[in-house]
Amino acid sequence: MVLAFAPIFSGAQPSYTPSPENLAAREAFSQDRFGIFIHWGIYSMIGHGEWVMQNQNLDYREYARLAGGFYPSRFDAREWVRAVKASGAKYITITSRHHDGFSMFRTKASPYNIVDATPFGRDVIGELAEACREEGIRLHFYYSHLDWGRTDYWPRGRTGRGTGRPDGGDGDWRHYLDFVNAQLTELLTQYGPIGAIWFDGLWDMDARPREDQPGIWNLEEQYALIHRLQPGCLIGNNHHIAPFEGEDIQIFEKDLPGENEAGFSAGQEVSRLPLETCQTMNRSWGYDIRDKDYKSADYLIRYLVRTAAKGANLLLNIGPRPDGTLPEEALERLAAIGAWMDVYGETIYGTEAGLTGPQEWGVSTQKGDVLYLHVLEPTEVITFDFPRKIRSAEAFPDGSALRFDQKRNAPAHIYLPAAPEGTVDQVVKIKF
Repeated sequence: MVLAFAPIFSGAQPSYTPSPENLAAREAFSQDRFGIFIHWGIYSMIGHGEWVMQNQNLDYREYARLAGGFYPSRFDAREWVRAVKASGAKYITITSRHHDGFSMFRTKASPYNIVDATPFGRDVIGELAEACREEGIRLHFYYSHLDWGRTDYWPRGRTGRGTGRPDGGDGDWRHYLDFVNAQLTELLTQYGPIGAIWFDGLWDMDARPREDQPGIWNLEEQYALIHRLQPGCLIGNNHHIAPFEGEDIQIFEKDLPGENEAGFSAGQEVSRLPLETCQTMNRSWGYDIRDKDYKSADYLIRYLVRTAAKGANLLLNIGPRPDGTLPEEALERLAAIGAWMDVYGETIYGTEAGLTGPQEWGVSTQKGDVLYLHVLEPTEVITFDFPRKIRSAEAFPDGSALRFDQKRNAPAHIYLPAAPEGTVDQVVKIKF
């Protein structure tokens, strides 16, 4: 029985040097700017979100019986991927295994998976991987570090304490870490090229100091395993703190980089790694039958714009139903975002944060010597400080010239025509 954690490694470790494949993958990731998150598992059958096991203190043995009735008869991977592609998103991140411990893929590491434990018997991750390849969509895997159902997950973290597992039990932390490594190996050898592994749950042991976390979770060994199996696979960890050695992207939960409205990013400084913000369409990650509080398509488009203006990707979440369908509200919003991206994608894809920074009227994105001003609050005149000489200003996408003035040591002014009613984002294209 393991009663306390000990680092798996000791002594100084070599610093992480990204491979050429990894650096190329980081660049491609930063070009994408928009992805879709999918939270799906047997928790969808209860319809109270992906944290229902924790929130309602469900016994881990009884909860596992849900698998025996899981039969998503209307699941169609190609329909999902085509809807995602039509939205303008470039990648999908799906929960391969969430905190409840159920694996949504074929695994030899545990019989508690969608192929062996359900009457459905199909590897939905495999089908999704094939559909993504056909449509040119990158596939990323969410993977939970913590587990509310395994008895070798011991000592317990701060969650999952009411699921009925015996204290101590057959707790063997090294055995648990070996299980994690075995599943990561399967995910990276069974489904072709994977864009990223998206970890979550490290915060479950947040009673321990931050400097202890890499040793507790054996991050160095896990990260090295991933980079060895697929050098171009990126690693992100939703731990709400500064990135650890070996991580390739930095994640912000329900907040734009540098902000903390949701309360997850207090003190989380923005690194120089590629950035990603994950956000829900409604209030829930996993399917919640009570949650019809969907954000409007206009709000989500503006959120995508604000995210890109921070130099970050938006990972926008959908919680599929237990029958395998995507909610109509989600599909409507995907279609609306896609229609907007068909016209304005140039101002989002491959851009970085604009030189102007956030303004009262909106934000900006930039690509080389082109600046896109996204006017999110109606105004007749855009006023902003700009350190470069403006060569031209035009309305986007029609290209009509706009009057502007720019004097030395004074703010620049661009004069706008009235925006048509219902305009989500009035865009100005500046060359400098």
